Amino acid sequence: MYILVANLGSTSFKYRLFQMPEERQLARGGIERIGSSESRCVVEIGQARQEKLLHVPDHAEAVRQCLAQLTDPEIGCLKDASQVSAIGFKAVHGGRLSGVQLVTDEVLAAMAEMNEAAPAHNPPYIRAMQLLRERFPQIPLVAAFETGFHQTIPERNRYYGIPYEWAEQYGVRRYGFHGASHRYIAGRTAQLLGRQDLRIISCHLGGSSSLCAIRAGQSVATSMGFSAQSGLPQTSRVGDLDIYALPTLVQRTGKSLQELLQVLGSQGGLLGLSGLSGDVRDLYEAATQGHKRAQLALDVFVSEVRRYLGSYLVELGGADVIVFTGGIGENQAELRSRILAGLEELGIVLDPSANATARGECPIHAANSRVQVWIIPTNEELVVARQARELLERLGQASAGSASVGAGRCCSGQAHRGKEKDH
Repeated sequence: MYILVANLGSTSFKYRLFQMPEERQLARGGIERIGSSESRCVVEIGQARQEKLLHVPDHAEAVRQCLAQLTDPEIGCLKDASQVSAIGFKAVHGGRLSGVQLVTDEVLAAMAEMNEAAPAHNPPYIRAMQLLRERFPQIPLVAAFETGFHQTIPERNRYYGIPYEWAEQYGVRRYGFHGASHRYIAGRTAQLLGRQDLRIISCHLGGSSSLCAIRAGQSVATSMGFSAQSGLPQTSRVGDLDIYALPTLVQRTGKSLQELLQVLGSQGGLLGLSGLSGDVRDLYEAATQGHKRAQLALDVFVSEVRRYLGSYLVELGGADVIVFTGGIGENQAELRSRILAGLEELGIVLDPSANATARGECPIHAANSRVQVWIIPTNEELVVARQARELLERLGQASAGSASVGAGRCCSGQAHRGKEKDH
């Protein structure tokens, strides 16, 4: 079975192709500047790499180009596009729908209901999914929602202090995101340490960031809430903010609520604080040259990570492992050191040398640290491929055992054909 995993931006399409259940990554690629006169198309298959400029008007054409690359007679790894059993999406916010879903009109409608909460993510995903359903009706589309991993969070960590009816009728509650990443970290850490009962604090720090408290493989608390704009300050998104600041800002800036939300979602976070960049690498360079606001942005980020880290140590009654992942978490040794500074009384001790030289998957705690500290590169795409495969097989079993209709029959047939081609 071959699963194509898509990661979409408003003008970009990145993908990986997996052979399942072997979990072999066969290819990766992407297309940038979709909609422009010249889109950059890149594919890597084995040792072969191909790059060219093309006009790619929309995401459906991007998928067509992707399939053309994968079936290219010279470098391709598939004989025919029909070998693709499904396209899996790391979908963000489905509100009333979560988990892993076959993309249907109902799923798209549920995502559209949350456009205001996920303005940078949901609209491009919805448009792309609609185009792909029209252009490639024979390929099942699977939405693996980021909120799915957090469905195990207890109610005491899920509800806001608002009228209860708002949560029940309008869905205003903490959902949590980066679910694929935190799910991968939970599984991989358990595998590495040979234990299923671990208390893990997963620190996904990157272009967007969140922390997650995990007990025995299940999420029990996470820093993002109703939207991915909340929690830690992001590269250009606000993070936590007292909502009563908004009417004051409306009055004093003359901007509408919608204009303020746009600013907070694109000019906030590390970019807003520094006035320079949302990239931590740029901020460190500027801070060393005396840029006070760059230093402020870094200080605020570290402080907020520590605030949630402390909260989750209390929630879990301590921790067995702290894991850093994501572009920042994996590559910024000084930031890791600052986040864990002064926590020796809590049994958290870094090995300075191991931390400074760490590359890839490795422990970075000192020998006398009661809490293990690891760097584990995440693999969100593999998680989505696993979830897509499980859904296809589940639907296949359901249709084989009953008179299932519509999507179930489609997925069953597609999954079965994929297995025939593999085996």
